Amino acid sequence: MTDLAAGDLASIYPKPSERVIAKARPSLDAHSRKFIEMSPFCVLATSGSDGSVDASPRGGTPGFVHVAGANSLLMPDRSGNNRIDSFRNIVEGSGLLQLIFFVPGIDETLRVGGRGTLSNDPELMASMVEFGKSPRAVLRIEVTEAYFHCGKALMRSKLWSAEPVERKVMPSIGEVIHDQTGLGERESQEAIYERYKTQL
Repeated sequence: MTDLAAGDLASIYPKPSERVIAKARPSLDAHSRKFIEMSPFCVLATSGSDGSVDASPRGGTPGFVHVAGANSLLMPDRSGNNRIDSFRNIVEGSGLLQLIFFVPGIDETLRVGGRGTLSNDPELMASMVEFGKSPRAVLRIEVTEAYFHCGKALMRSKLWSAEPVERKVMPSIGEVIHDQTGLGERESQEAIYERYKTQL
């Protein structure tokens, strides 16, 4: 088996259609704004100064990422594991990032590219109280590209229509981390959920 080189790709994949190229927009239009306002979940991808890449899930109530303008998004940062890989990449690297927004029940996703900066402006954070708490920081995103991605991946996976997996078939995250590291206590899924609720 040989690895493909750049020149091999053209012989395997035809050029994208004019329509596929044209759908990438330099700003947020009415459709992308509405999608973001409906979205309770997205994935944030960043790259570090050393070339490393990080992809991090982000979520909140629908519209937790605020549309501040045709080329501006604001994402409040909620409590998490404090690794801050994404934020370290943004402040130490190029600041370039990509987002994929999901809306439950809709197979298409929205991809947004741009450049991020971080702010802890008190006024800005006070305007983004959720679950009774202010964010610890706010990610400002200068949007340079936005386009809707076809729903084939979600349709193939049956992400929204598949029968949910029973929780008991997979250990809780507390149990997994205990087994992997020997650190901390084994926690049931119920105990973890109760603890997370207090941190929201």
